[in-house]
Amino acid sequence: MIAMQYEIRLPSNYDMEIIRERVRTRGHALDRFEGLGFKAYLVRDTTYAPFYVWNTSAGMANFLYRGGGFQAILADFGRPVVRHWPGVAFVRGDAAAARYATRQITRLAPEANPIDAVAEARVEKKPGLHSAAVGVDPRTWEVVRFELWEEHPGEEGAYEVLHLSEPELGEITAG
Repeated sequence: MIAMQYEIRLPSNYDMEIIRERVRTRGHALDRFEGLGFKAYLVRDTTYAPFYVWNTSAGMANFLYRGGGFQAILADFGRPVVRHWPGVAFVRGDAAAARYATRQITRLAPEANPIDAVAEARVEKKPGLHSAAVGVDPRTWEVVRFELWEEHPGEEGAYEVLHLSEPELGEITAG
C-alpha cells in the first residue's frame, strides 16, 4: 500500500464549481484503474487535494508517468508536489459511503524510534468510518493518518469527498 496526495491551491476567488464539474465529468475515469485501492476526490475551501491509496507501485507509476491520468492535472494546473507515504496500517470500516475526509500529518520527533511510531499507528473501526489508512514518509519522518467518513466528523478542516473511485478497495493491505 502506498498513500499519495497532491494539493492544488486555487486563488481565493476561484469558482469551485469548475472543480466540481471536473469531478462530475471525469471522476469515473479511475473507477476501474488497475493497482488503485481508492482515490478520494477532495475539496476544502479553494483547495483541490485528491488522496490515493495504491495497491501497487506499478499502478501509481502508470498514473503519474505513463499516461494514466495525471497528464490532465499537469495540463490544467501545472506540476504539483506529489507526497507519498509507504503504508503501515489500513482498515475498512462499516460505512458504505464516504462523504468527508480528514487528514492528519505528524512529524516524528528526532529522538523518536520509528519502530515504536509505526507500532502506535494503528487504525480502528469506528462508527461512521468508511476506511482509514496510515503511512510514513521515511525521508521526512512524517506520519499521515487519512480517514474517510460517511458523516461530517466534526473536525475543523475536514474535506468534502466529491467522488470516490474504489476499484481495488477490497485488496488493500498495509505494509
